[in-house]
Amino acid sequence: MAWTWLGAVVLAAVFAPLLPLWDPAVPDYTAVFSGITPQHWLGGDTLGRDTFSRVVYGARASLLVGICAVGLGALVGGFLGMLAGYFGGRTERVLALVTDVVLAFPGLVFIIAIVAILGSSLSNLILGLAILSVPTFIRLARAATLVVAQREFVLAARAYGCSPIRIITREIAPNVVLPVAAYGFIMIGVFIVVEGSLSFLGLGIPPPTPSWGGMIAGGRAELLNYPHISLFPAAVMFLTVLSINYIGERTRKQFEVKESNL
Repeated sequence: MAWTWLGAVVLAAVFAPLLPLWDPAVPDYTAVFSGITPQHWLGGDTLGRDTFSRVVYGARASLLVGICAVGLGALVGGFLGMLAGYFGGRTERVLALVTDVVLAFPGLVFIIAIVAILGSSLSNLILGLAILSVPTFIRLARAATLVVAQREFVLAARAYGCSPIRIITREIAPNVVLPVAAYGFIMIGVFIVVEGSLSFLGLGIPPPTPSWGGMIAGGRAELLNYPHISLFPAAVMFLTVLSINYIGERTRKQFEVKESNL
């Protein structure tokens, strides 16, 4: 069920421009605060924009933030973590210091600083979240590398005189990527919620680009009279994050079982 829901959301987000949907940015003043109708399947918002269309297009922005931020953070953090775990010594101490400094900095304050300095945009939000995720991936990749580095095939590669970069990329990385990917899948759900929270506070994706958090924030003033404006995007976000977390947790547990049987 989780795979079905997530697949439907991803397909709708990818092929949104090809679907027969209302323009998410064009208002229809005859549909202001309208409920569910044959023309507007999830009603209209405060400006009469089609809620269903905005939910679908909002998925593009929310998923893009989650996937790109996690992907960038995992790529950089995973590589640095493997370097720290393989070489140890000064390399490990320097990366550990950088990791502790970033983790000690309040995430919300960091995002506010990014927005204040670089401006509010989709790319800046992705950059800020990616930087915040790097230390976590460094620690995860380092821990996995410490285990893999003691296995026979890595020791054999060292004995044959293979270069450290070759050992890291050819021997260690394929065995580290699975735990990093499993955790990254869960982090996608976390960042979707973070994006929604930041958009709700006015620090996320700027309008007119629709996002789930922005839609929830846009309907809060009319929450008592017209709850559907915020309820539908909130429900879609909840089910999507729940599906991502379920799949990510199953993947992580499956990896742990395989490791215990080695």
